[in-house]
Amino acid sequence: MHLDHDPSAAAGEEIGFGDFLKVDIRVGTIIAAEVYERARKPSMKLRIDFGPGVGERRSVGQVAALYAAEDLIGRQVAGVVNFPPRQIGKALSEALTLGFADEEGRVVLFSPDKPVPNGSRLF
Repeated sequence: MHLDHDPSAAAGEEIGFGDFLKVDIRVGTIIAAEVYERARKPSMKLRIDFGPGVGERRSVGQVAALYAAEDLIGRQVAGVVNFPPRQIGKALSEALTLGFADEEGRVVLFSPDKPVPNGSRLF
């Protein structure tokens, strides 16, 4: 699957509301972060607490260009929690941490603007 980071790109293929509901996007709090030295792009290995229904998940995100590991601890982020685990180099990613590309293509994390309970689902 190719993800287009061009903000002028046309909207994606139309889907039904049922398709949207299949994607389980939850908010969680980053409880651990470390630079992933072996990644091709500046990345972090994250551990995110998605609340009692989902639990803790590991994620690898290309966020090291804009964020220091110590600044990520305690930050709430959004992530897809119902994709199968994915091997990224020697690390296993169990959730897809969501973000948007800035003008230079660096990932800006997607977060709620006010604190919400871990595990809250996007709707």
